[in-house]
Amino acid sequence: MPRGPPASPGQSRPKSGKPCHSDPAEEDRGWRARHYPAMLRRLTRAATPRQRVFWARRSGSLAGVPTYVVDLRSDTVTKPGPAMRRAMAEAVVGDDDYGEDPTVRELQATAAELLGVERTLFVPTNTMANLISVMCHCRRRGSQLLLGHECHLHVYEQGGVAQIAGVHSHPLPDLPHGTLDLAELERLVTRGLGSPYHPVCELICLENTHSSSGGRVLPMEYLRQVHLLAQRYGVRVHLDGARLMNAAVALGVPPACIVEHCDSVSLCFSKGLGAPVGALVGGPKDFIEEAWRLRKALGGGMRQAGVLAAAALVGLADAEEMLQRDHQNAQRFARGLQELASPVCSVDPTAVETNMVMVRVDGLPPEELCRRLQAVSADEDTELALGKWAFVLRTLRTG
Repeated sequence: MPRGPPASPGQSRPKSGKPCHSDPAEEDRGWRARHYPAMLRRLTRAATPRQRVFWARRSGSLAGVPTYVVDLRSDTVTKPGPAMRRAMAEAVVGDDDYGEDPTVRELQATAAELLGVERTLFVPTNTMANLISVMCHCRRRGSQLLLGHECHLHVYEQGGVAQIAGVHSHPLPDLPHGTLDLAELERLVTRGLGSPYHPVCELICLENTHSSSGGRVLPMEYLRQVHLLAQRYGVRVHLDGARLMNAAVALGVPPACIVEHCDSVSLCFSKGLGAPVGALVGGPKDFIEEAWRLRKALGGGMRQAGVLAAAALVGLADAEEMLQRDHQNAQRFARGLQELASPVCSVDPTAVETNMVMVRVDGLPPEELCRRLQAVSADEDTELALGKWAFVLRTLRTG
């Protein structure tokens, strides 16, 4: 087999001693597909003699070409890094169901100060945190909860507030920024006052950042107006803050400045903060005491949970740096898609405020687009790998 470079345009490569009359470009691609993978494998072994190489994906005939897969489905696919794993392994633990786990207690105290609330409570998931909060606020079965039609609590949490808590959810249309129309919100809040026919509204739930709107950040003035409206009629406000830290970083304010406009808050650690498990509920002392009872009733009491709380502490400590980088990557990705000017995919970079990019797909089922994105042809895989090596070798030469 020839080992030299591909033939120049217009030349044919001899094959088995016979003249070759195939298309030069096709011949060049075929030669690269046959020979470059072996070359790259030799380069990889030479460059990393003491390291074990893991392939992220194997595709077609290029099973040996290392391919780095970027998973853009969700920030929930994050995995603990070395520092987080080390903190988990070395965590001091106790029985959290008795309130005796020192690492959980440290997390709860740290989070309370960060959020500007009296107390917080560590729970397994943000879905449980939201459900506990609704149950604490809405003690009477048939109470009404007002929230956005596309908010996570209404769409993606199995209707637990109705199924388990017996609370009636009334969804309002979401405005493009993830907000609700304040006039309509006030109309629904007041409709049940003194009426024997309508349910009585006891709670308004907001989501910040708003995931279905593409990670949009709720404006501070809007939060203030909702809270004032709620206080005027004796209604409370719960903030689904699964991605609250993203909102705080995007606004450049402490999380407590956002939470001060709410009566309770949830915060998730297993999304952009990178922990494998965990969330918390925050609010006044008596609210958290009731939340503790409800956590137990829902099966969320944990024992040596400090192993998980340690991961959350690392995530909080690194939050600002990590989330700023995530936001910058999202904006860069959105601009790159826009510059492609594709008739199939379009994106509005001005709507990218945090770590989400909403891509509009036209003329092709989204499932088909994902299938094509997942597939890697021989030419594409080889070109990507060679491009990476060219970059690394050029850096080494100029370093």
